[in-house]
Amino acid sequence: MDLVEVSPNSTPPVCRIMDYGKFRYQQSKKQQVAKKSQSVIQVKEIRIRPKTEEHDLQVKIRQIRKFLGQNDKVKVAMMFRGREIAYTDIGRKIMEEIQNELADVCTLDQHPKIEGRNMVMIMSPKK
Repeated sequence: MDLVEVSPNSTPPVCRIMDYGKFRYQQSKKQQVAKKSQSVIQVKEIRIRPKTEEHDLQVKIRQIRKFLGQNDKVKVAMMFRGREIAYTDIGRKIMEEIQNELADVCTLDQHPKIEGRNMVMIMSPKK
């Protein structure tokens, strides 16, 4: 038998006489159960361009809806190539269109912002 400190933060600290090996085993089992009940949230990325046509955009929106249905976050990246970077207003308009179309199933975590030659927006599923 060992003297095991059960609650060191309380005043006075609580100790118990028990088998230390058994105590460690029980602690590891508690951690395993906590790990099982944890949910893993992934971030899926959808890439689009300012010249993406309407039908292709609808396909991407359907894919985003599917990802949100699986409780994954979605990062929408608008890629600008060459001189397209001068027309960020077109990209912002497309991002707002996507946001409005998916307003019923998602909340916006990060508004569209430019990072280098990409405009990025992050959405998460509604609770």
